[in-house]
Amino acid sequence: MSAAELVDLFLRFLALSLLSIGGAMSTAPEMHRYFVGERGWLNDAEFTSSIALAQAAPGPNVIFVPVLGYQMAGLSGALVAVIGIMLPSTLLTLGVSRWRNRRRDHPALRAFSAGLAPVTIGLLLATGWILALPFVNDPAHRTGALALIALTVVAMLRTRLAPIVLIALGGVAGAFGAV
Repeated sequence: MSAAELVDLFLRFLALSLLSIGGAMSTAPEMHRYFVGERGWLNDAEFTSSIALAQAAPGPNVIFVPVLGYQMAGLSGALVAVIGIMLPSTLLTLGVSRWRNRRRDHPALRAFSAGLAPVTIGLLLATGWILALPFVNDPAHRTGALALIALTVVAMLRTRLAPIVLIALGGVAGAFGAV
């Protein structure tokens, strides 16, 4: 990757940082659109595998960002990606949290916070759709993928199973060729 492309990568993550309401994962659909669809720096399988690998590892949710950066440009890509995604949101969070603590009971602030919940849910649903799409579009995996998605949704709504248990069960299903 050229220096100009590294700057482009940094600026993209810088902008995505400010849009990552609900965490960096909420920007995965936009990352997919840009890195896979527009720039062609990754293909669908590389993108999905990078996120799956990072999510399987212990640590914060944002760990998939340097994995994507590494896939696109090696160590320099990982460094550029993690600084780009962390810097603006960290500085903004520090500033806003100090400001908000002084105005905690203001009705407009409470309404704004309550309004962000549906936005976050919508962004996470879009992320799930982007990650499931390669499997749903493949006729060999379609039935298994849709069944696994449905079972996961039912389990999350009806049980108190930890998400990691469902991730592990999905991994077992994939290992046995169900998906």
